[in-house]
Amino acid sequence: MAVNRDPILKRCRYLGISPTVVGIDKKSNKNPNANSRRKVSEYGMQLKEKQKLKFIYGVLEKQFYHYYELAAKMEGQAGNNLIVLLESRLDNVVFRMGLASTRRESRQLVNHGHFLVNGKRVDIPSYRVKVGDVITLRDKSKSSTKFKDNLEITKSRVVPAWLDENRDECKATVTRMPSVEDLDYEVEAHLIVELYSK
Repeated sequence: MAVNRDPILKRCRYLGISPTVVGIDKKSNKNPNANSRRKVSEYGMQLKEKQKLKFIYGVLEKQFYHYYELAAKMEGQAGNNLIVLLESRLDNVVFRMGLASTRRESRQLVNHGHFLVNGKRVDIPSYRVKVGDVITLRDKSKSSTKFKDNLEITKSRVVPAWLDENRDECKATVTRMPSVEDLDYEVEAHLIVELYSK
């Protein structure tokens, strides 16, 4: 599997997003408006939006394009569908539940088989959850200090409205599919659709 080794704070600064979106609380002292001085072309803006989503969800180009193809075939706006597909990944759901401090960590925890979906062990980070799915932490993992520490670190994180979470039992139910309104960052998904549809 390919690994993205870009410095996180540097990427956040370039893409114009807060490090808290990817689960990091560090503050960067550098000038946040450094990149806004240059005039950016239309293609540059489209590319930046695509890079932003790829970076936030930790998805590489081939997989991201596959999500775009699926989103284009679904009913509704392709840009919104793309965000729904990315938000409904199991590693993102684990991050949203507060059981991992970053999405990178949540991907690793899912890979190691710590989570059950509807009572069955799932170790595929890109597994797409559906309405009614119940995501729980395995009983063996509940006693781990790692998850207790993560819950303490992420206790102030807001759980999105599409997840019905029970923090004490480390359990969440998908009540509806995520939407663009539930996001904690700004994205112009139509620019990504324009980029790919050229």
